[in-house]
Amino acid sequence: MPLPMPDATDRLLAEAAARFGTPAYVYFTDAVEERLALLRATFGRWFALSYAMKCNPNPALLTWLEPRVELIDVSSGGEFQLACAAGWAPARASFTGPAKQDAELEAAIGGGIGELVIENVREAKAASRIAGERGVVQDVLIRLAPARVPKGFGDHMAGRPSPFGIDVETAGEEIPAILGLPHLRVIGLHIYSGTQCLKPEAICENWQIFMDVFRDICTAHDLVPQKLVFGSGLGIPYHAGDAGLDLPAVAAGIGPALDAFRAEPRFADARLILELGRYLVGEAGYFVTRVVSVKSSRGSRIAICDGGMNAHLAASGHFGMVLRRNYVMHRVGGGEGAEKVDISGPLCTSIDKLASGVTLPPLAEGDLIAVHASGAYGPTASPLHFISHPTPREVMATGGQLTDATRIWPHLNT
Repeated sequence: MPLPMPDATDRLLAEAAARFGTPAYVYFTDAVEERLALLRATFGRWFALSYAMKCNPNPALLTWLEPRVELIDVSSGGEFQLACAAGWAPARASFTGPAKQDAELEAAIGGGIGELVIENVREAKAASRIAGERGVVQDVLIRLAPARVPKGFGDHMAGRPSPFGIDVETAGEEIPAILGLPHLRVIGLHIYSGTQCLKPEAICENWQIFMDVFRDICTAHDLVPQKLVFGSGLGIPYHAGDAGLDLPAVAAGIGPALDAFRAEPRFADARLILELGRYLVGEAGYFVTRVVSVKSSRGSRIAICDGGMNAHLAASGHFGMVLRRNYVMHRVGGGEGAEKVDISGPLCTSIDKLASGVTLPPLAEGDLIAVHASGAYGPTASPLHFISHPTPREVMATGGQLTDATRIWPHLNT
């Protein structure tokens, strides 16, 4: 994902810190634009795009994305409200999530949502009842959980006991119960079974599984789908030594199968949707935190910063990471020399650590540290109110211009 040249990036990061304070997230929309162009050049012949907003629901970013991405996926009633407030037409939204409440279903159906993604029969029955009370028939997609997920995915949402979707092993019993509900119209299927994969061959294998499942289910229940959602699983490099995903290799590996799939009469008119989140925005963001104090302790150097686990849970290693690894980071402005240092946050707990033994130029009080790949799963995925430190600011950088995009305002900052 191309970003400004390092000097230009650091100038903007330093300016953001000076103008808006730290800790702060800075989102480079020019980099998102480049990523969108790459996705369309690589997959545009097969897929439309859907943005899974749970990865970054910042309202300013949602507004910027609205004219650039076809569809949006929400995972709660609150996200549906946010998307609509940011300018997304309700009909462009789908609604996933395994525990949809009646109030959320009422707001979504009453608000004209495009599709509910049905995750279980209980939810389907509730949606049909609510739609019937409103005198409408609601379009739905049925979410399916394949029997296996290839090796190489960071998080498996199928192939094991899972709250997500209908297991393919029991689909023959559960899908007819959904198809028989009078106020739902099943217009397609949805699979999102694995996330954060950097291996093209694993992604190709996973999407082949999707097509096999779609084919089997549609044949068994005589469905001619209007939409089929492929949960992308496309990963981004977080750690030193990670290689970025070779997107053309994915296209080359799965393209012939996609062409053959689309050539089948049952799927010829189906709209294929690639649902993705972090791959679109993750590498476009930095987390900037300022060094408050530097100390030596029992042979280790420790830099203590104004933002840590409370502001960036993922970088601390407590958001789905089995073995903790440092995110890539750098000292804003560079510097001569190098030393190994632990990076800690401001919390009164030993688990508040952003890096262990990371190599950086020698740090001093007031220095800025930029954590890479921080455009997804940032503020809203972090325990912002733990110990009541100021919450991070959010800044958008577009064409070299910075704007304050803070959603959750810092309660101690002015």
